Amino acid sequence: MRTERRAWIRSARTGAVCVAVCALSLQLGGLSTAAPSSGSAGSSGSLGSVEGSVSSGSTIPGPLQEDPGPKPDLRDDIVVPAIVGEKVTAPQAVRLTVASPALRREVGVEILLPADNSVPRPALYMLEGVDAGEKSSGWMTIGGAPAFFADKNVNVVMLNGGIASLYSDWENPDPRLGLHKWETFITEELPPLIDARLKTNGINAIAGNSMGAMGAMMLAQRFPDMYRGVAVFSGCYSTMDPLGRTAVQATISSRSGDPANIWGVPGGPEWEAHDSLINAEKLRGKEIYVSTANGRPGSDETLQTPELLERLVIGGGIEVAAHACTKMFDARLQELKIPAQVDYEPNGTHAWAYWRERLPKAWPTLSRALGV
Repeated sequence: MRTERRAWIRSARTGAVCVAVCALSLQLGGLSTAAPSSGSAGSSGSLGSVEGSVSSGSTIPGPLQEDPGPKPDLRDDIVVPAIVGEKVTAPQAVRLTVASPALRREVGVEILLPADNSVPRPALYMLEGVDAGEKSSGWMTIGGAPAFFADKNVNVVMLNGGIASLYSDWENPDPRLGLHKWETFITEELPPLIDARLKTNGINAIAGNSMGAMGAMMLAQRFPDMYRGVAVFSGCYSTMDPLGRTAVQATISSRSGDPANIWGVPGGPEWEAHDSLINAEKLRGKEIYVSTANGRPGSDETLQTPELLERLVIGGGIEVAAHACTKMFDARLQELKIPAQVDYEPNGTHAWAYWRERLPKAWPTLSRALGV
């Protein structure tokens, strides 16, 4: 609980500004949660048009940005991906150290092993939110993954690091956030190492919460042959409309990064390529689970909840934005007649307590994708 409390305090100031920015985006951009049209990006009134989107004000003001901490040291001597360290952290868990040429450094990767590994098992990759730490994944510490997966026959792969990265390959290194080439690491460098070390059966799915939800959906649509399923919690899935663009810019600038370094000019080809509404057709045939709450107080908001006011005002506001993003994504999938399980929770804020509760609800979808 102490770790969760510290994580909440770190996000409080940024969250308040993000809520205001999202509200401004909705007002100035004339955003609608109706199903978008299927026209090409950039056309008048089409899906993906950034006309009327926010520019000034779509990043977190400097005084309210969080310090991302020191950048990892980069190395020039890593030429091939390799597992260079391994430590058993629990009877069913190991932490690998992976040398990455793309990221030019070593990365921690935490693994939860199958209950029964007598035969090859699939792999579930799990991403997390904006404060993705270098030492451990939030899914391990406060997300409930060790207990939930203890009896499951799946390899659970959780990355360490990637703060404010959206788990993407950035066009330029960022002065505050450093080098982000996470897409290359996740989709090219890491899977062969995981498959060989864990003797997997080659079947993969991906999941994520908050920033990790956006990243997971991007990777699922950008690499449709790699993942058979995707489960996401409380995310935003567009990049070209006002709300999606604001979500990207606020995520990056909340940790003192410059959004200009991610995909070039907003509205350009790379922004469009990462938009999961525009590219939703690539999700056809996958098992898809999407969930969000509505931002109202839920079962975890009581008089005993630490920082209750912040949880209600800030976490509630962020979840309202995630709810709007989810409705847009849901409408797009329905327009394309792509099946998905979309859960609109009756109440709840943007907090790990609710993501822990939703993980079991996502499991039927993920287990079908993984064949377990």
